[in-house]
Amino acid sequence: MSAFDDLMAFQRETEALAQIAGRLGWDQETVMPRGAAEQRGEEMAAMEGVLHARRIDPRVGEWLETATAPDEVGAANLRHIRRSFDRTTRVPARLAAELARVTSVSQGIWARARANNDVDAFLPTFRTVLALKREQAAALADGGDLYDALLDDYEPGATGEGLARMFGALRPRLVALRERLLGAGHQPAALKGSFAEEGQLAISTALARAFGYDMTRGRIDKAVHPFSSGSGNDVRITTRTNPDDPFNCFYSTIHEVGHAAYEQGIDQAHLLTPVGQGVSMGVHESQSRIYENQLGRSAPFTGHLFGLMQETFGDIGVADAAAFHCAVNRVNPGFIRTEADEVHYNLHVLLRFDLERRLIDGSLAPEHLEEAWNTRFKADFGVAVDKPANGILQDVHWPVGLFGYFPTYTLGNVYAGCLDQALRQAVPDLDDQLARGDTSQATGWLRANLQTHGGLRPPRDTIRQACGFDPHEGPLLDYLETKFAVIYRL
Repeated sequence: MSAFDDLMAFQRETEALAQIAGRLGWDQETVMPRGAAEQRGEEMAAMEGVLHARRIDPRVGEWLETATAPDEVGAANLRHIRRSFDRTTRVPARLAAELARVTSVSQGIWARARANNDVDAFLPTFRTVLALKREQAAALADGGDLYDALLDDYEPGATGEGLARMFGALRPRLVALRERLLGAGHQPAALKGSFAEEGQLAISTALARAFGYDMTRGRIDKAVHPFSSGSGNDVRITTRTNPDDPFNCFYSTIHEVGHAAYEQGIDQAHLLTPVGQGVSMGVHESQSRIYENQLGRSAPFTGHLFGLMQETFGDIGVADAAAFHCAVNRVNPGFIRTEADEVHYNLHVLLRFDLERRLIDGSLAPEHLEEAWNTRFKADFGVAVDKPANGILQDVHWPVGLFGYFPTYTLGNVYAGCLDQALRQAVPDLDDQLARGDTSQATGWLRANLQTHGGLRPPRDTIRQACGFDPHEGPLLDYLETKFAVIYRL
């Protein structure tokens, strides 16, 4: 066997073990008994130790020195393996294992603190997580920017400064649009009533299937924070229910199906290789957001959803499909990012992006984070945070050490705006199809032009190849302004 063949055989085993480690995380979020948290932390630390050892195995370095890629896919795999090897060898095995152990335990502590609205109960653990992440960042940065070193885990090639410039271009038009909508004379009515969990989950499953989720290679469970896990032929998603807000369940499901469809849609020839998974979180978010918003919240598709709601719940107190579409897209400066409308969503992300950069550079101490959060939220949303579960404790990302993850949500929105523009040019009768609940041509176009390629190309190149132009914030802003002007009769 050649050096390339030896390397790829070794890498496939590493990828398989990483999938098993991911399954431990899925189990922890869904069905693991609460009393197993400490043991699970040890199990995940042990698995991380095994993975870390494989990723820094000297043979990987030797194979990389002599391996020759047979084709474009092979070259992409070598690029990913080399990048992972270079980054992983900078992080001591002790630190990698400690991060896995502490963040696993931290997740349970955060969940209890969130339930009790007790920031003080979480702060000691959070200080430990932050200190470990800053240590990891220093090892990865090798004298460079700490935040960029962490960001590179989620969006290779992006920088904090570059994203700050993009977000700076987004913000003025978003703020102006927000003010116009909240000050408009016509304010759409919200959906009211109580909707049983059984009915919500039935519609949730129907929506997942409608958007192409292959249930023979996946499953839907409940979790505190919806997520997607796995790749290839075992891609699982979670959702959550609220009797007063069925949209939370429906659009969490569609969002996670977007992630899952990306992983399920990758060419099977790339299974258990670095190319056989999404190339970045920004590109991943482009799929979840275009599924959820440009497709799932469109007037034609919400008309279809309106019919499903009536079939399941009877009279839901909404006059017609047009009023239902307005209710789905109602703009409201709420506290929760995952429940936010499309206009406010990115303001949630920008808040977190700015605060986590300060946490990593040391200019914001953990004990001052809640005050900084609440002050920024009041300034951006015009309302005061009423409790920590609606503020600093709402997201799982920081408790489990995902610093650098948040900005990829807005980057995904930007990418989704570009993809939607290209999709509508390619499928001119898209709205007619969505009105029938048929997403097959839309999801098929995304699969053929983006998903099937997995990690073949760098993130921005992946979007550029699919869209035919360089990604920028313009299409997203134009889409939002056009859509909401109609809903609010501006």
